[in-house]
Amino acid sequence: MSDIFSFTAFRQMSQMLYAIFLFHSSKFLLAVYFHGIQKVTPNSLLLSVDYVMAMIFSLVEYLVEIHFFPEMKEQWAISNMGLALVVVGEIILKLAIITAGRSFTHLIKKYIDDDHVLITHGLYKLKYVRHPSYCGFFLWSIGTQIMLYNPLCTLAFALVVRHFFHMRIPYEEFFLRQYFGSQYEAYARRTSSGIPFIMFR
Repeated sequence: MSDIFSFTAFRQMSQMLYAIFLFHSSKFLLAVYFHGIQKVTPNSLLLSVDYVMAMIFSLVEYLVEIHFFPEMKEQWAISNMGLALVVVGEIILKLAIITAGRSFTHLIKKYIDDDHVLITHGLYKLKYVRHPSYCGFFLWSIGTQIMLYNPLCTLAFALVVRHFFHMRIPYEEFFLRQYFGSQYEAYARRTSSGIPFIMFR
């Protein structure tokens, strides 16, 4: 059990816990700032049972591997690359939320509000990132697993998150096209989704 209490485990798990805390606490504060505390729920922050289970599996993989294969967790170049992805993903996601302001919601809107406008400036203006918040979460989630040097969860997170957005983006864009018509069509033609291998138009 000594490796579980080693410096490596302490540093990597501390980074993971801090990343999760910063990710969700800042999302909560931004949601409250733009929408008010009454409209903020676990569902609106995408805190689901599936998400919690994924993080539990991540922890289990880490503890098993550092106990039986402690040397594999010493790949600091790879772990630091994961940390960099976490930071970049965090920055991209939060900038996307701040840029969109009240037009940003975690739940897909089926009916447009008076203050909901199509955001096409800032990060949303980039040719390859039509959904910067999704791009940020994709990088953040995979980065957490690379940071822990969790090979199984790195692959699993990449596949599951990509599948989630593969299903969500067309559904969301259906309503965006209903809201904004030709304005959104023109925007979609000049941008890509921002998620690897998801190139919806």
